[in-house]
Amino acid sequence: MMEGPVKKILLFVDGSEGCIAAAQYAITLSRTMGAELWALYVVNVSLLKELVKAKIFVRIEEMDYEQDLEQDGKRYLNYISELARIKGVEIKTELIKGVVNREVVERIGQWGIDLLVMGELEPVRSRTDTYHDEAELIFRKAKCSVLVVKDVDQVERIYNALESN
Repeated sequence: MMEGPVKKILLFVDGSEGCIAAAQYAITLSRTMGAELWALYVVNVSLLKELVKAKIFVRIEEMDYEQDLEQDGKRYLNYISELARIKGVEIKTELIKGVVNREVVERIGQWGIDLLVMGELEPVRSRTDTYHDEAELIFRKAKCSVLVVKDVDQVERIYNALESN
């Protein structure tokens, strides 16, 4: 088999509705291209600190919410791992804490990622939103090609048509 341009795929997992469709698409791409697949979930600790600073959260609430986000991340990564296993795709998962866009961009470089796969971006409500939306920042700062997954129904059909192992 001829080696293709995509050897390593990173799936950005953010807990949004679109990240599961992105996972299905990334799994399908990984299997058909023979590419290595990584999934990354980042607990947004900078947002939590801002909420404490703004006195929206007190410190104990920050810790509770951080644990909730961590548990959510683990659930998403476990579910995505199961989707990959069903289709016979090996996936490496990682859950880390930090500034989301910085961590994702850093991992792209560290892991030598060729393609970032992510769910659809949220509609822009204001120009200011584009400077604070982590997915938007990742999309703009990524040093590799970015595939934004749309049409959830079509993606699900493609994923389901892929033979299970």
